[in-house]
Amino acid sequence: MGSGFSKMKKQARVMQEQYAKMREEQQHKRVTGTSGNGLVTITLSGDHKMKEIKIKPECVDPEDIEGLEDLIRAAYDDASSKLDEEGGEGDLSNMMSSMPFSV
Repeated sequence: MGSGFSKMKKQARVMQEQYAKMREEQQHKRVTGTSGNGLVTITLSGDHKMKEIKIKPECVDPEDIEGLEDLIRAAYDDASSKLDEEGGEGDLSNMMSSMPFSV
């Protein structure tokens, strides 16, 4: 196991460091999605974890729970698609899948 193995280990270490840095950046990133002209607002972190949800009282109708559920889902989808456009968690997965070996 000559210098080729040592070189691969060094490359793996560098990639691990890059991956850790990218994950940290993703966790600090924030994207907001809205629906219903701002009736529902959802903020996601770069790793698609919900950090905040705001629902304006005027959209809460006990007779129309399904409508509120649709607004929440739409706001989440809006924020999620913005993350994907900016290169969210998918970039990390692409980076790891391109590695020739498991770290």
